[in-house]
Amino acid sequence: MADDHNEQSFSSSGTEAQNTPQKPEQAAPPQAKKSGRGKVILTGVIGCLVIVGGVYWFMTRNEVETDDAFTAGRSITIAPHVGGYVTELLVNDNQFVRKGQVLARIDPRDWEAERDKAAAQLANAQAAAQASDMMHRVALLEFPGKLLQAQGQLADAKAQLFKAETDYRRQHGVERAATSQQDIDYAKAALEAAKARVMASEGAVQMAQPVQPNIENAAVQISQQEAQVKAAQAGLVSAALNVEWTVIRAPHDGWISQRNIEQGNYVRQGQSLFAIVEPEVWVVANYKETQITRMRPGQKVDIRVDAYPSLKLHGHIDSLQKGTGATFSAFPPENATGNYVKIVQRVPVKILIDEGLNPDQPLALGLSVEPTVHVDTQGHSDAPPRGGVDNDGQAAP
Repeated sequence: MADDHNEQSFSSSGTEAQNTPQKPEQAAPPQAKKSGRGKVILTGVIGCLVIVGGVYWFMTRNEVETDDAFTAGRSITIAPHVGGYVTELLVNDNQFVRKGQVLARIDPRDWEAERDKAAAQLANAQAAAQASDMMHRVALLEFPGKLLQAQGQLADAKAQLFKAETDYRRQHGVERAATSQQDIDYAKAALEAAKARVMASEGAVQMAQPVQPNIENAAVQISQQEAQVKAAQAGLVSAALNVEWTVIRAPHDGWISQRNIEQGNYVRQGQSLFAIVEPEVWVVANYKETQITRMRPGQKVDIRVDAYPSLKLHGHIDSLQKGTGATFSAFPPENATGNYVKIVQRVPVKILIDEGLNPDQPLALGLSVEPTVHVDTQGHSDAPPRGGVDNDGQAAP
């Protein structure tokens, strides 16, 4: 009985031992099916990604974008023409002003005094010019008259000389008893005096002969006085302008920025008081040199503004700068010295905004934007025109 029980136990255990290795062989087919299904799914996912990537590339192959772009515009620095104390300050920070609007006033009293002084100098110069003109008129008659007067005095002196010579000869031609030594001496003295008067008259005639040069000299003095009048007029105009420049006006519409003055400050000529930011805004995008191959002025551009995501701006390329940003930097690279490492350069591209701006949301300068250029749109060449320059200094077609 015990042996039968042992045989049965051994038989049953042997049977279990024989059945145990058969379990992995029965589980193998489900794992193989699972591995094959995973490969198919992975292959499908990769294929879908390739297709999506291809479709995206095909749809965006003509779009060139960059995030290295900012809004730009004109900022006008306001500086006074004259110095003085600020008596009125009529604007505040970030205030919008119109062209011609008064921004500030400088104390005009010193400049008004300079204007009055210039007006007096002009009146003095005009009086001197009138006097010179009258002297020229007098010279036209005076100098010819002086010549005639000198010639008449010379003729009179010669007549007196002839009389003196006749008396002198008469005194020496008569008998000694018929005259006296005193009469002889008088005749001799009269002769010498007549000779002296002739010499003096001849000198006067010689001095009076340059009539035309004397008249021309008077005319030259008129020209000098007229030049002084013009100089005085220019001084008066300059002084009047200085008075007008004590009133500082806005040269253009825009927003006040960088205000550097307060009422009561003393300002100097050329000192920066504040800046005016004009409303016109454009975009300067710094594209890589490898991105501008197909870019041309006139191509359409879509613009996204980081500060205002709801704005959808549309514009076009205005121009491409003829030089990279590094070329016009304060310290341009010296590529001819040392070890050279090639770096992709960036070219500034100016983009004008055509539509999409919100009047209630004016764009500040320096905002980050993301422009996308559609290089498949129509553009034009930016080659220089072939025409020359006309007589007015304008480019001829």
